[in-house]
Amino acid sequence: MAIVEHTIWRVGQGRTLDLAERGALMAIVNVTPDSFSDGGLHNTVNAAVRHALACVDQGAVILDIGGESTRPGAAEVSVEEEIARVVPVIAALRDQTDALISIDTYRAATAKAAVEAGAHIINDVHGLQREAEIAKVAAEHGSGLCIMHTGRGREKLADAIADQRHFLEHSLAIAAHAGVALETIVLDPGFGFAKESPEENMELIARFEELHDFGLPLLAGTSRKRFLGALTGREAADRDVATAATTVALRLKGASVFRVHNVAINRDALIMADAMLATERRIAARKDKTA
Repeated sequence: MAIVEHTIWRVGQGRTLDLAERGALMAIVNVTPDSFSDGGLHNTVNAAVRHALACVDQGAVILDIGGESTRPGAAEVSVEEEIARVVPVIAALRDQTDALISIDTYRAATAKAAVEAGAHIINDVHGLQREAEIAKVAAEHGSGLCIMHTGRGREKLADAIADQRHFLEHSLAIAAHAGVALETIVLDPGFGFAKESPEENMELIARFEELHDFGLPLLAGTSRKRFLGALTGREAADRDVATAATTVALRLKGASVFRVHNVAINRDALIMADAMLATERRIAARKDKTA
């Protein structure tokens, strides 16, 4: 396994996040009427802010604000509508919490409006390959940048990890061309995004360590995904225990950031995984002293 080149994630507004020894929880805050799990629950400014602050109390260190559903078949919204949904929430949170704020968008204009309103991180589910200008926004503002792999709208390679490398290497080339600093980048393998079968998603978990070859921190977004329902037989709102199980598995395989709906249950899962990793480090250090 390659050693991650940076464990201090540099995000915007002069902030950083230490990923060296503890995983970080990114709370999903959908300001949308039609997201697959929580659509309509937080689609006003006040409701979204209340939910976001509750997530911080439960252990979230990042709040990921989204104004358009990314579920398969969801209707696209205009950039004007997306900005109108997310910017007031970001502006309100900026004044009420020290948590890092992320904007979940693939649009350069929305990303620019969000970082100017106070967002620290840009989270692009199209991996910079829908609107490449979003990389310039990240570079110009020094924003943290989550680059996600997706198989939507293209022919994938047969091997799951080969396709990850094929797609993400192109995304990283776009970022480099725009002048994005490596220490601002986190990669996301995009669980569920054109990975239709439980087997494909589980293979990605089983082989997750291979993604450390990029030398960058990794984000895991399995929360309430369809493959968890296929394996457990549970509907979206009842998949938090299964999500927490993947949080433990992926933390032990080196994931650093976890994008989740239910912060509280994943906080406890992450505490246990971090405790196991700390114990392994202590045992290794003790063996080194006696060797």
